[in-house]
Amino acid sequence: MTQRPLPKTVTPLAGELLSGWLTRLAVMNYCEADELLAHIGVDTRQVANLDFEVEVAPTTAAKISIAARVTAETVQSLTFGVMTRTEATMTAQVAFQSCPNCSRRGIALKQWRQVWAFDCQICGARLLSNLIKTDGNRFSENLVRRARSGAGLLERAVRSNCSNKLRRAMRAVTYANALKAARTDAAFALQSPRPDVRLFCLAAIDVAQSRPLVKAALFSANLDGHARVALLRAYEKEPRLLAAVDRIVLRNKEKRRFVGA
Repeated sequence: MTQRPLPKTVTPLAGELLSGWLTRLAVMNYCEADELLAHIGVDTRQVANLDFEVEVAPTTAAKISIAARVTAETVQSLTFGVMTRTEATMTAQVAFQSCPNCSRRGIALKQWRQVWAFDCQICGARLLSNLIKTDGNRFSENLVRRARSGAGLLERAVRSNCSNKLRRAMRAVTYANALKAARTDAAFALQSPRPDVRLFCLAAIDVAQSRPLVKAALFSANLDGHARVALLRAYEKEPRLLAAVDRIVLRNKEKRRFVGA
């Protein structure tokens, strides 16, 4: 049977996810996304799975393109495509944050899945957690400013694939994550449903750019066991740096003891 285009179509936005666009297309045609896929003869598995197809099967892309009156290449461009190992690690498998303005219009962007994403690329609003609803203004301006700066530093490190910059950034995240007692790894901390954890970890990347050993030492004075293990993990390949942190801690303790004597 010859496939016919849907009654109504929607033009994809720059950087839009395939699942988000299909959802908007379904709404425009008064149905659910899985119903739309079934109608055009596409497997009705979870729509979001299509986002991470390195290359949507040509027959699937062709069916969607005919139904929506766009090119198959356009359909392919809405997936994440080929990523480096670092980019894949820094890309969330589920939508952990979104733009409060654009999401009301049914929009979902690839950018929102990247752990360094901080402000919406369409309207500029700050991205907020999907799982824990909170007032975006309840955090201090200084924390938000530092977190935004840290997010930018992380993005540049990932984009440039600079091992030194990435190591410094993720070391800061590992340690900050332990201080927040989040009990998860660094990549997940950056997509934490707890806004305080995510902001604190991003801010730590910014703080670590200036005298990171001293900053680590200041926090190290009153560590619990879990945080101490995290510190060891953060510096596990750089024992000299860890030794330097410990020396600073001891020196600071001696200074405090001398002042208190």
